[in-house]
Amino acid sequence: MTSGDLQLRKAEKSDADEIFALAREFAVTFRPERAPFDAALPQLLENEDAFLIVATVDGTVRGYLLGFTHITLFANGRVAWVEEAMIESGYRRHGIGRRLLEEFETWARSRQAGYVALATRRAAEFYGALGYEISATYYRKMLRPKA
Repeated sequence: MTSGDLQLRKAEKSDADEIFALAREFAVTFRPERAPFDAALPQLLENEDAFLIVATVDGTVRGYLLGFTHITLFANGRVAWVEEAMIESGYRRHGIGRRLLEEFETWARSRQAGYVALATRRAAEFYGALGYEISATYYRKMLRPKA
């Protein structure tokens, strides 16, 4: 599948259609809608605390990673958080996810982040092979507009 030319680069507005398609494949709890996606993408591209990169194979986006760094009180400074990491289903297990995470880790280090974290129910073996360990339980509460 990845016998073609694999490249990583910063995401661009022109990648919107391909990233949106991957986000829709990724989503389980939420169903991404195009209008909010189109509003968010330019903001993410301009946010210095956000890191949005794509992996292309022969010029077509086959994966992306969105992560952030932010200041904390408990960790003596910045930490990094992977919010979304998605590889097109037919291109998994070919090193794309590893390359995306390594690139994010390099960026996080350059911003003096003390660690990288993420929440997922998927791909435990993949993350373990990259040195990630289970650290906490993930809780969430859905916020619905009050009637």
